[in-house]
Amino acid sequence: MGQGKVLKVSGPLVVATDMEHANMFDVVHVGNQGLIGEIIEMRGDRASIQVYEETAGIGPGVPVETTGAPLSVELGPGLIETMYDGIQRPLEEMVKNVGSNITRGIKVPALSRTKKWAVKPILKVGDIVTAGDIFITIQETVVVEHRVMIPVGLNGVIEWIAEEGSEYTVDETVCKIRLSDGSLKDLTLMQKWPVRRGRPYKEKLVPEMPLLTGQRVIDTMFPIAKGGVAAVPGPFGSGKTVVQHQLAKWADADIVVYIGCGERGNEMTDVLMEFPELKDPRTGESLMKRTVLIANTSDMPVAAREASIYTGITIAEYFRDMGYSVALMADSTSRWAEALREMSGRLEEMPGEEGYPAYLASRLAQFYERAGRAISLGKEGRLGALSAIGAVSPPGGDISEPVSQATLRIVKVFWCLDAQLAYRRHFPAINWLQSYSLYVDKLQAWYENNVHKEFPKMRGETINLLQEEAELNEVVQLVGVDSLSSEDRLKLEVAKSIREDYLHQNAFHEIDTYTSLNKQYKLLKLILAYFEEGKEAIKQGAAFNKIVAMPIRESIGRFKYIEEAKIDESYKALMEELVDGMKELTAREEDDD
Repeated sequence: MGQGKVLKVSGPLVVATDMEHANMFDVVHVGNQGLIGEIIEMRGDRASIQVYEETAGIGPGVPVETTGAPLSVELGPGLIETMYDGIQRPLEEMVKNVGSNITRGIKVPALSRTKKWAVKPILKVGDIVTAGDIFITIQETVVVEHRVMIPVGLNGVIEWIAEEGSEYTVDETVCKIRLSDGSLKDLTLMQKWPVRRGRPYKEKLVPEMPLLTGQRVIDTMFPIAKGGVAAVPGPFGSGKTVVQHQLAKWADADIVVYIGCGERGNEMTDVLMEFPELKDPRTGESLMKRTVLIANTSDMPVAAREASIYTGITIAEYFRDMGYSVALMADSTSRWAEALREMSGRLEEMPGEEGYPAYLASRLAQFYERAGRAISLGKEGRLGALSAIGAVSPPGGDISEPVSQATLRIVKVFWCLDAQLAYRRHFPAINWLQSYSLYVDKLQAWYENNVHKEFPKMRGETINLLQEEAELNEVVQLVGVDSLSSEDRLKLEVAKSIREDYLHQNAFHEIDTYTSLNKQYKLLKLILAYFEEGKEAIKQGAAFNKIVAMPIRESIGRFKYIEEAKIDESYKALMEELVDGMKELTAREEDDD
């Protein structure tokens, strides 16, 4: 701990002198109110500090005190169901203490120091432990078991451990271990971790299974792997937030960490109001029972946006280390990049493209590279996964701008949201001609083994049909639809079915909001079977108009509204009706001849 004094103030940037005792990224307290800040540049005894609170009223000569520690988060029971600001201060506690307007300099612990948790020891006295071993579990919510791990860098022998059923707060000793140097170390339910440093793991694995979302356009066409990274760029009003809400609700993840970074206040209010009301389809409980929310709205100090992204991913890594599958939603990384740009400008650094700092791409990479499937530290080595999905809000929807381009160089899945589709009420508004997933080849074996061996082939056929439709539409605009052959006209009709019946999905429909892989396969199979049977019928002389007018088309379109329990029998009946209908059509044409 040491003290310096303010030399100059420029918005959220404060320059302090006499700071030779401080280090890069140390947390400091500025002024008599103790505003929280972080050192982001050192020049001799001068420190440039980004302050995470409003700096009005701070002037030269005001004291600055360093804590000697980097910005860290508290990790322990009590994280789930809590709503935090960008620097992990619980919003509900702050409201109780100071009302709805956050007072500057307020200090509220991230984890409650009064709430007691019933502990269940996993290990016993005499057991040898290493970093990452689980020694106590706590039922944090109805659906989440909190697994308390030996902190990184510690190993030894358990000398004492709390009894089962006894209750402790997060800062009380629950275990004592004898270290190799003979000293005794007290362990609590809580540990701290610096946010800018990724948590260590034993081994990182290649992603080989999809993160299932129940959204047909994602699971079938552009899947994300468990432990993968995806970007959702799109202009204003194209549905980024709705896509992320759907993923938070339906993705095959045990824990959801949702970061609202620099988003509009009313959007974050929607999230804060909706998530507790949303029923988790997997457990029947509130979705909040497995969610951590970090709210950092656009009117909050800009520097705190930078911290919010790191706070969120550190909490996500902590749950990954417990062996959980975690889905992290960052909405949106563009606002975070804007905070980087503002701080860089105030530091008078040489600007890069469009004024963003030259290190924009490397900072984005540092964030996204913390995702992945990993085997945790510890003797048993739990397998956990952290999937990161970042929304990008390019100004005017122009994805050639630096944040979108830097993100696309890092992520492997690109769901391109299209304002035109959104205006046509096509949800999710993911453009099937511009989006891509580089995980498709890696996931092919999983889809063949767990869905159907021909599912990857069907995906390829579907994409080809949609691409051919785009080419045929150009011809139609020039010379009219009548100039096309019957088979090409059938292609247009089938592509329309794929778009309207398969890729279009109603997030607010009780059944259509989520589609299992079995249902996805069968619906797509019906559409493609109609195409194959139709082509064959045309070859045998059936009239195109009669094939298009078949009532089976409407039945196939309604298949997505059929309940899961009735899928197999409905599929069988529709397939029989389709084959019989086409046979009847060709037989009738032959009779007419």
